[in-house]
Amino acid sequence: MLTLKAGDIAPDFSLADQSGKMHKLSAYRGQWVLIFFYPKDDTPGCTKEACGLRDNFAELKRLNTAIFGISIDSIESHKSFAEKYKLPYTLLADETKAVVNKYGVWGKKEYMGKEYEGTSRVSFLIDPTGKIAKIYEKVNPEEHAAEVIRDRSK
Repeated sequence: MLTLKAGDIAPDFSLADQSGKMHKLSAYRGQWVLIFFYPKDDTPGCTKEACGLRDNFAELKRLNTAIFGISIDSIESHKSFAEKYKLPYTLLADETKAVVNKYGVWGKKEYMGKEYEGTSRVSFLIDPTGKIAKIYEKVNPEEHAAEVIRDRSK
């Protein structure tokens, strides 16, 4: 259940990326960070969102914005997903669900009448001081990158 709000300090974390390298959120203070939580590697909606961010990576980089995709998939799954779609940014593996729970994006979902637990498609734009500038709930995978660029260009 999402309890964080804009203005809150983004909860710190340390997770391994698709190469096994550890990343700590607090190490990125001084720049903007987009954390996008997504349900599963190599699924249609997640692929659209990931590729949209890939296609706009240069512009987001120009806007001093680091990108982290987080799901509960394994490092190996992230590596395969990143290589298959040539994703130029960092995917972080949250296999223990510590970060999805900390950010309140893990919970009950429904698909075709069946209820299950999973990761919601929610993104957090974090400012250079470590505060949440904006929370994107119910992200539209095809429009998300453009929305973030608009917000960062203000």
